[in-house]
Amino acid sequence: MAKFSCFFLSFLVLFFASYSKAQSVPATYVFGDSLVDVGNNHYLALSRLRADIPHNGIDYPGRIPTGRFSNGNNSADFLAEKLGLATAPPYLSRPTDIFLRGVSFASGGAGILSATNADAIAKQTIPLREQLWYFSLVHQRLVNQLGTARAQEHLSKSLFPVVIGSNDLINFSPAMSGNTPQQYVNRMVSSLKEVLKRLRSLGARKFLIVGIPPIGCAPMNRYMSVTNACNETINSLTRNYNQELQSMLQGLKSELKDMYYSYLNTYSIFTDFTNNPATYGFTNTQAACCGLGKLRAQFPCTPVSKYCLDRNGHIFWDYYHPTQAAARIIFDILFSSSQGYVTPITIQQLIAI
Repeated sequence: MAKFSCFFLSFLVLFFASYSKAQSVPATYVFGDSLVDVGNNHYLALSRLRADIPHNGIDYPGRIPTGRFSNGNNSADFLAEKLGLATAPPYLSRPTDIFLRGVSFASGGAGILSATNADAIAKQTIPLREQLWYFSLVHQRLVNQLGTARAQEHLSKSLFPVVIGSNDLINFSPAMSGNTPQQYVNRMVSSLKEVLKRLRSLGARKFLIVGIPPIGCAPMNRYMSVTNACNETINSLTRNYNQELQSMLQGLKSELKDMYYSYLNTYSIFTDFTNNPATYGFTNTQAACCGLGKLRAQFPCTPVSKYCLDRNGHIFWDYYHPTQAAARIIFDILFSSSQGYVTPITIQQLIAI
């Protein structure tokens, strides 16, 4: 009987802890690119930037491709899991919903700048500005449903993850953009700042801002090197962007006292993955798990691609995106608050505000 009582008490503690977490964050409104896309691009009929084909989803329940650029769950799923919420659905799956439990506007290939991955003929992606427009429509429906005061309270408690910028940097060309690297980074940061300010005016108060990892070390950039080395030019641009981003966020926080944010330093996390792979259970830090050619990085993951059996041992699923295992570890780190990768406040402190 004593054992049963102890088990029952433990169950209640876990249940109410999970319930409390879900109550403190009623919803997530996700903005971003393919790292958190849960299927929006599936609804862009002519887009080539889609992951709704095998072998994507091979480790997802039912072994089905869901539009996630992953062998299974991605970062959006693990964030929701940590918060005790269901994964926010893709906006384009139910574009007239109120989305009281949250929604994802994230789109594979999306950039902060609307010109990133734009196509004059076919709509390839949903750029950040358009994601903001979609949220403004959701905001209006929330106000209509709940009233202004209750909608504001709901949104002030919700979490707004922003995971974007990699595609802008990958596609940067001084000749095409007409900008120097510094000018281009400044454009990105300035544009993101405007979006964050607009989100705040629409009720957002708590932001999870995810920095850009060392994308020069992704397989798509390594395979072009004879020695499989990282592309330091891209990594240098990425470090500069991350520094400017953090400076902008600090200034914005000073300007908007009721805005709060946690910044996740994924650049340092991925660097640690590469430098200390065994610590995290990785055995391959350079090659993609699914693809073709050198490092399986010369072609994307498609039904004709080869894929590895030891997927948990790879950092990268395809030539750019992390495996389910890597994404899970990143969000374990985010919520552990022990490695100093989260500033200026922890995710737990952000949630508790």
